[in-house]
Amino acid sequence: MNLPTPAIVSQDAVSPLPRWALILLCIAYVVPGFVGRDPWKNADVTAFGYMLELSQGRTPWLSPLLGGLPPETEGLLPYWLGAWAIQAAPSWISAEMAVRIPFAALLVLTLAATWYAAYYLARSPGAQPVAFAFGGEAAPRDYARAIADGALLALIACLGLAQLSHEVTSYLVQLSCTALVFFAVAALPYHTLVPAVALGVGMAGLTLAGAPALTALLGVGSMAVIVYAPGSGTDRRLRWVLALAAATLAAALLAGALDLWRWRIVGVASGGKEWQSLTRLLLWFGWPAWPLALWTLWRWRRQIFSPRGHRHLWLPLWFSMVSIGATVTTQPADRALLLGLPALAALAAFALPTLRRSVGALIDWFTLLFFTVSALAIWVIWVAMQTGVPAKPAANVARLAPGFVPQFSLIALLAALAATAGWCALVWWRAARNRAPIWKSLVLPAGGAALGWLLLMTLWLPLLDYARSYQPQVRSVVAALGPSPGCVQTVGLSRAQVAALQYHGGLSLQRARLQDDCNWLVADLAAWPASERLVRASQWELQATIARPTDKNDHLLVFHRAEPAR
Repeated sequence: MNLPTPAIVSQDAVSPLPRWALILLCIAYVVPGFVGRDPWKNADVTAFGYMLELSQGRTPWLSPLLGGLPPETEGLLPYWLGAWAIQAAPSWISAEMAVRIPFAALLVLTLAATWYAAYYLARSPGAQPVAFAFGGEAAPRDYARAIADGALLALIACLGLAQLSHEVTSYLVQLSCTALVFFAVAALPYHTLVPAVALGVGMAGLTLAGAPALTALLGVGSMAVIVYAPGSGTDRRLRWVLALAAATLAAALLAGALDLWRWRIVGVASGGKEWQSLTRLLLWFGWPAWPLALWTLWRWRRQIFSPRGHRHLWLPLWFSMVSIGATVTTQPADRALLLGLPALAALAAFALPTLRRSVGALIDWFTLLFFTVSALAIWVIWVAMQTGVPAKPAANVARLAPGFVPQFSLIALLAALAATAGWCALVWWRAARNRAPIWKSLVLPAGGAALGWLLLMTLWLPLLDYARSYQPQVRSVVAALGPSPGCVQTVGLSRAQVAALQYHGGLSLQRARLQDDCNWLVADLAAWPASERLVRASQWELQATIARPTDKNDHLLVFHRAEPAR
């Protein structure tokens, strides 16, 4: 039985979001965070350290090392991308900026793939709105564009996307490749070449980024969705299944050849997961997409379980379920949940044709209050940092970031003023009159998320760099070592600390050995006194204890080799 859809949409309700506004929103979201900041701890600076080692030829391409340690994840593609970018960049571009260029392109690719995936899912026969008796219902293409606009807005609005999507790590590569696979399967009923290329690139990239098991799950599940809910062109169902099977098998063989298969399941009994913190993560990370996705499942529940099957529901549902399953069973949880955001946003977009006016008004008012208050707080604290007034926020900054010296940037101020003015104009547009487009309820969440991220990455960037990078601590270490320290031994340093000392300090580091000619030693406080297997502690004199200004538990010890006893 062909059940009617719950979407009742007129042609007036699918007027497109102006392309210039959508592109400007994406630029405002993508560019901040990739420009002008230091590598942050821990994953960001660690990945950058491996890229730098590869680009300078100090470590093998198939088994990179940083401070004698292999990467914590098996994915090689992110390090290759960063190393190639450093090697290809002209001399006037810094290494840290060079590695961000391909990763910024990956974020753009993620946004574009999400839009097109939602567009083709909305073109499915089962997703179409109810036909009116006397006409006037939304045209299929216009309806699909409106749903795709809503999906992109929902993705940008997700709170958990901002920081992780602006780091040069394997997780952004995994996110973009997951979005590519999602788009490829969604577009298969309508095109052949482009989805086939996207499928091959996405699955190979996801495997090389360290997620072969996820690749296999997405491939097998997508085959099941095609069999159960093929959409249009059911006569080509076998061809699509074979294409997916070939891509999945090729990705599995590639993972086997590079020894990328690893067991990463975290046992609940071992205490690997704290359910309270996991619940909080699930609640805020995908906000506001997950409440809308649940509403979609409720309003479209009859279509989900109909014998015919509806690919616009099952495909994003499967991708979201795989991501949530990985979140519950693997570490780190937030990185696993990140990969499900494109599918979750697409699923949330299908709630828009079914939202009641009261629900839309509630979303608008909550978003307006939340992001306006947040933006106001960012501005007040910035003014306090620059002028000392109000006194209490200035005192809080001085207490939490001792030694921080505020910096003023005219370019950052102008960008923040422009973003704030844009937010005010957006609020005025939304409140001026009752708007018809179905994507209207996600304009304020997406605009508010972009505003908050841009303000943080402009007004607060010096403070965040001071708090989240290793540069202030490394500067003090270099001062303690003095000019031309030569080789420096290390004990107990993390990969992130090694990368920061090598890049910010320009130091030549070696892992500690009993027989070594180095006169200096840098150790993490938690690893000292060092084991006699590494160094003889009696041979070293403590010169300085250097803390990260914003972390009382992060101390580096600087030692100098004692003179031989006479």
